Amino acid sequence: QVQLVESGGGLVQPGGSLRLSCAATGNIFSINAMGWYRQAPGKERELVALITSGDSTNYADSVKGRFTISRDNAKNTVYLQMNSLKPEDTADYYCNAVIVPYFSGGRSIDYWGQGTQVTVSS
Repeated sequence: QVQLVESGGGLVQPGGSLRLSCAATGNIFSINAMGWYRQAPGKERELVALITSGDSTNYADSVKGRFTISRDNAKNTVYLQMNSLKPEDTADYYCNAVIVPYFSGGRSIDYWGQGTQVTVSS
């Protein structure tokens, strides 16, 4: 059993900051890429930021310079530091990880967190 557990969402004023965390738990052999996606009401889910096992990162243009993704491999955790938040950042944020569980025979599986809500409003 593998799970992604997210935390850190909430309500923040424009210009404020939030830090999201996502911990992968369970029978994990290795973790490849980890990332954050978001889905606003009435919109499709979109990639926010991605970090590979080699710490290469990729960001959506809309968050470049404001958001930073990082990971702690010892804790199987990925973070998203969000600064200078804007109302248009309001969405449900989902953690994603490509994980090789011990029980998969070396096959990687795509896992998703349950989502955490971020609301940017005055």
